[in-house]
Amino acid sequence: MVNAILIILDTLRQDHVGCYGNDWIKTPNLDKFAKEAVKFTRMYPDSLPTLPARKAIYTGKRVYPFTEDKIGLTKAGRGDFIGDALGAPGWGNISELNDTLSERFKRKKYTSALFSDVYHQFKPGYNFHRGFDQWMWIRGQEEDSFLSGPRIPDEILKEYLTTKKDGISAGSVFAQTMMRKFLQNTRWWRSEADTFTAQVFRAAGEWLDMNYEVLSAGKGFITVESFDPHEPWNPPLHYIRMYEKDPDWEKGCRKICHSLYGPATMITEKELKNLRTRYAGEVSLVDTWFGYFIDYIKRIGIWDDSIIVVVSDHGHMLGEHGLIAKAANPLGREVADLVAMIRFPGGEGSGKTCDKFCYHHDIAATIAKACGVSVKDMDGQDLLPLVQEKDLIYHDHVTIAWGGSVAVYDGDYWYNGYIWDIEEGSLFDVKKDPHLEKDMIMEAPDKARELLEMAWKDAKEPIDMDFMRKFKDLLGCTPVAKTLVKNPKC
Repeated sequence: MVNAILIILDTLRQDHVGCYGNDWIKTPNLDKFAKEAVKFTRMYPDSLPTLPARKAIYTGKRVYPFTEDKIGLTKAGRGDFIGDALGAPGWGNISELNDTLSERFKRKKYTSALFSDVYHQFKPGYNFHRGFDQWMWIRGQEEDSFLSGPRIPDEILKEYLTTKKDGISAGSVFAQTMMRKFLQNTRWWRSEADTFTAQVFRAAGEWLDMNYEVLSAGKGFITVESFDPHEPWNPPLHYIRMYEKDPDWEKGCRKICHSLYGPATMITEKELKNLRTRYAGEVSLVDTWFGYFIDYIKRIGIWDDSIIVVVSDHGHMLGEHGLIAKAANPLGREVADLVAMIRFPGGEGSGKTCDKFCYHHDIAATIAKACGVSVKDMDGQDLLPLVQEKDLIYHDHVTIAWGGSVAVYDGDYWYNGYIWDIEEGSLFDVKKDPHLEKDMIMEAPDKARELLEMAWKDAKEPIDMDFMRKFKDLLGCTPVAKTLVKNPKC
């Protein structure tokens, strides 16, 4: 019998992890795990942002083209626990029509648990904890209404915000509410052990202890969700010191640690440098506690008797393309390229790198197959044969959907634009231009059209274009670049 361990790290950029080629951010535990697992370099989300990505991971079903849950148009007018992300179809509950992994494992008499600080998952009716025998929500991330007081004074809050003269973006408006709540929720912290990351992985480790007999029999399934390194980026100071030695590093700067969802020109060069340092510190913080949890798995003796999946949902632009955002259009590789590693039972394939295309929804099928759990009605496919068989290919391209926008990548070219036509789209030659900086759509409109038509075929059902068009000018969780800012200077 085989245990299943699923670890999801929110907003972890592929190019900010050592085993994927980064040479300045310290991620020793993720790097070590990569040597003991199979590293995937071309796993992509089926759809974005946060909750649509997780639906695919939890169910093994594609979410695009959003026909099952046509939501995303409702403003959150009933309190911050209720309401959909404006402009993000697929953001909401998991349909009762789809089995979750936890429900499939329950039918096989597995004992399961979810530990998460991703507060969106626990909004009323969203039911991402459905089917788990035990679940724990670690409270306080972002604008979670965890603590009602004491209120953070305006003069302290102002240190963390941009001003109107810098421009008004979705992030700068959201931060007025979010940063006050976040600072309120975390003001009691005294040490690294109080951070959300530490709380999540420590709780998950305790569950391993308390369910040792079940795990020894190979009948345990645990999902561990770390919202970090998602913003706000506020690692303990000693993580900052790993990357910043100047004692005056914050002198003359605001403490910008949230995403602007707008142009990087809204902050100074020094503030942008500091923001990148904060993100690097968050990545190393997450790496530390990820390592703590992996050591726990090894210590209790279930390392070789488990399938262990580590994956990110998306990344974040930190000044690239002139933006500090997770934007649907342009959807950069900083956002779309994922960290994805799988330790198969017994260490099969360990040390290998798989450069073949695959998706988030392949994860559920891979976990289920390894544990003898049904994959009926899943869209995903088992990734182990993809690793084992040199000539096996599941996909010759990927389509990533986000509201009314899509990105299509075939290994040579990257198209990004609206789903209905190539107008206002962009095209890049990835081999010559890996960072997607030189738009060539005017030179090769037929290629752009060819990639867009691939996205239509991937839908495998008629796309409601009228519905999709409603999202052209809506901000969503992370807005389209053309609607980001109301400052003519930017």
